[in-house]
Amino acid sequence: MRWFILIAIFLVIDIYAYQALRVFSRNTWVGVIYFLVSALLIANLFYQFNQPAPNDGFGGGRGYAIGLFLAFFVGKLVLTIIMLGEDVVRVPMAGVQKLFGTSESFEMPSRRKFLSTIALGLAAIPFAGLLYGMYKGRYNFRVLRYTLYFEDLPEAFDGYRISQISDIHSGSFDNKEKIRYGVELLKEQDSDLVVFTGDLVNNKASEMDGWKELFSEIKARDGVFSILGNHDYGDYHNWESQSAKIENLEKLKNTHAEMGWNLMLNENRFIEKKGERIALVGVENWGAGGFKKAGDLKKAGAGVDENDFKILLSHDPSHWEQEVKSDPKKYHLTMSGHTHGMQFGIEIPGWFKWSPVQYRYKHWAGIYEEAGRYINVNRGFGFLAYPGRVGIWPEISVIELKKGSKPA
Repeated sequence: MRWFILIAIFLVIDIYAYQALRVFSRNTWVGVIYFLVSALLIANLFYQFNQPAPNDGFGGGRGYAIGLFLAFFVGKLVLTIIMLGEDVVRVPMAGVQKLFGTSESFEMPSRRKFLSTIALGLAAIPFAGLLYGMYKGRYNFRVLRYTLYFEDLPEAFDGYRISQISDIHSGSFDNKEKIRYGVELLKEQDSDLVVFTGDLVNNKASEMDGWKELFSEIKARDGVFSILGNHDYGDYHNWESQSAKIENLEKLKNTHAEMGWNLMLNENRFIEKKGERIALVGVENWGAGGFKKAGDLKKAGAGVDENDFKILLSHDPSHWEQEVKSDPKKYHLTMSGHTHGMQFGIEIPGWFKWSPVQYRYKHWAGIYEEAGRYINVNRGFGFLAYPGRVGIWPEISVIELKKGSKPA
């Protein structure tokens, strides 16, 4: 049924978008080629989703089928909106002409060529952008640096640097050299601490079999610490048995250990320097809106004093909004991921930031602060479903902690 609905929606948009082309050419072959390409896109999407996919995920041909479909669909959607807007004017005009006798029949005014030209130009922007996102954007790694000031930061940790990555989604990768570049870029930051904030895989622990050696190269003076994200539990795969699902999760946990990462499951560690300490707290996934709520903040923070400086690793930023920022223990800095920035948006650093995901998540990318408590939402290292990124690039966050008040 869902395929019929998808095809019906696509067909309506396809027909409407075609009106922009008809202004320039009514050649039969132009129409045949136009609708043949559309049919091939739908057929390929249907074919890929009915073939065994790597790790039951969105990698390989399935991912590219999604990406190509989205590129054409979004472009045609732009055309449809503009053509529909023109019809909002054309239809009343035809009615007025018929009503007042200026026309013997109900005839729609012809479409304006300049408007169709503008429509095609605007539609080309997301179309080309989505294709570029698949070709290059998905591996266009960026290092984003932040400096955060805290009056109660222990003196020994003044200038302490933390690198963060999130949402690796290894089952989507298909270019080892590009991923190696991203890992090397992370290593070059030479931070005191490295943290990973969840979603190592799409569904199965086996997705990491070809990547463990590379990611085990990530080191830091005070260690590499990690947590689980919603995809790591295997909840989105149709397992043959409950025991198979449990076994998969155990294998994934062991993968963290094999790479030398310290996986934190509702627990904490203290990092000490020169007789002073900060607390690193890691919770399992806790997400609003139907996402898994395995995170237990109270359990994770057991033994941590209210006066300790605290850094929390929590995959889903909705956890910060609903529980963390109001917790009496005061978590100074929370580090999250999950949103990917929707892998699509517009950013002018320091000036403007927009993505459709902001209508779902209040905190979706970058640093946010409320009452002296901060959260950094990492845009993600990998990608999921759409095999690309447009405007919201894969990210390595580097946060430097400074003692004192923020400069005016």
